[in-house]
Amino acid sequence: MVSQSRGAHVLVWEQPGLEDQRPKGYTGGLGTRHWVTFMLFLGMANAYVMRTNMSVAIVAMVNHTALPVDKEAVDTECGNVDPNKTVVASSQDGSFVWSSTLQGYILSSFFYGYVITQIPFGILSKRYGARLFLGVGMLINSVFAFLVPLAAEAGYEWLILVRFIQGLGEGPIVPCSHAMLAKWIPPNERSRMGAAVYAGAQFGTVISMPLSGLLSAYGFSGGWPSIFYVFGLIGTVWCIAFLFFVSEDPESCPSIKETEKKYILNSLWGAAGSSSPPIPWSKILLSMPFWAIMLAHMGQNYGYETLMTQLPTFMKQVLHFSIKDNGFVSALPYLCMWLFSMFISVVADWMLSSGRFNHTQVRKIVNSIGEYGPAIGLFIAANTGCNAAATVAILAIGVGLNGGIYSGFKVNHLDVSPRFAGILMAFTNCLANLTGLLAPIVAGYIIEGRPTQAQWRIVFYIAGGVYIVCGTFYNIFGSGRRQEWDNPAEDEALAKKAAAKKAEKLQRKAANNQNEAETAQ
Repeated sequence: MVSQSRGAHVLVWEQPGLEDQRPKGYTGGLGTRHWVTFMLFLGMANAYVMRTNMSVAIVAMVNHTALPVDKEAVDTECGNVDPNKTVVASSQDGSFVWSSTLQGYILSSFFYGYVITQIPFGILSKRYGARLFLGVGMLINSVFAFLVPLAAEAGYEWLILVRFIQGLGEGPIVPCSHAMLAKWIPPNERSRMGAAVYAGAQFGTVISMPLSGLLSAYGFSGGWPSIFYVFGLIGTVWCIAFLFFVSEDPESCPSIKETEKKYILNSLWGAAGSSSPPIPWSKILLSMPFWAIMLAHMGQNYGYETLMTQLPTFMKQVLHFSIKDNGFVSALPYLCMWLFSMFISVVADWMLSSGRFNHTQVRKIVNSIGEYGPAIGLFIAANTGCNAAATVAILAIGVGLNGGIYSGFKVNHLDVSPRFAGILMAFTNCLANLTGLLAPIVAGYIIEGRPTQAQWRIVFYIAGGVYIVCGTFYNIFGSGRRQEWDNPAEDEALAKKAAAKKAEKLQRKAANNQNEAETAQ
């Protein structure tokens, strides 16, 4: 039987006295688990800094005025371009003559590396632990950031290779963070702790875009190269601190208080990290709630990557923002998303604790806000014309509402299967990022040589349509109930069945060997 813990975002199997698992003398407050959550938050922020800084840097790297543009498709809807702005734009151009299509491949190369390591690290982190994979992977990501300027000067092929390797290093961030949350955070705290960690994505984007814009305009080493030197150094410092000061789990942590350790371990009955039964692959792949999460994740990543990788380019080509202003304006939607994600997680907790909504209803309501909101925002922004203020405001509201996904499908893995949440996240995040890496490529082909409002309207319509289709699929097939294939009560029976099958196999093998020996005699 499944029970829904009051005020929690994850389902736990009934366990007598679960609310009374706090050890005597434990008073709550800040503890080691909050330190781990904070470090994972910074790690997620660092990961998204590395992911998004190229989106702003490439605006400064490319010589836009040298690119061929179809004369019949020149955007004159907003009137003639101000000659003064043209001079300013020319002075801000870089030295690389890369077409929109090639820019799309450069921006997506990171994600090719990123998706390859999702599933392997999800499986390995469950078997060998997540801390080293996460720390070393992000260290590789940070160190290779220093090589981006050299690679760009050597040729776009080398730049694509370096960004691909950075993506490989960042692969462990999501599945390993999920695995560590399952080991460190009690079920009744996972909603807000999980939202806090994944809000690091927006925090990193908010920091990366405006700071990258400032470094492009005023930084050392020619401007844009300083982006990768600064963030590479920050990332390296975080990796060293994480590896030295964060432990794999409460049991291996030397500095945690005994009362807090007992509280965490006692609350993890039937959760990831406390037992490791065989992974029910076939049942997972036949589970519609799993595929609902998968489709919601894929739609989210396509829309999100479209905006994250293309918004700075749109701001320059259509709305004519300077490089310095571009970073600040492009970051505004993600600031709204960060703030809204924290607000909606509290609302979701209130909906559950009120007893008026179950987990399935809360997930679908909040996720609908998170996916339909940006879709509507994209449709409206595609038709705002030359009104820069209105376009930015609508995108900020639409992307801000996207923060609902962190209390929607993003934590739904922990609902349907707490023990296999890391594995499920690895699979959904892998396919979602495969979908997401198509976003800059599709956008690049659409606006190639024709950076007009009409072409950008197509880009926005496609992203909005994907949001709606995938969000609707989730609303039809999603669930907040723990699935029957993740039942801790059946572990002993399954273990006995597996042992009996293994013994029978060994007996047959021994009998066959005996028959072969008798035949030989």
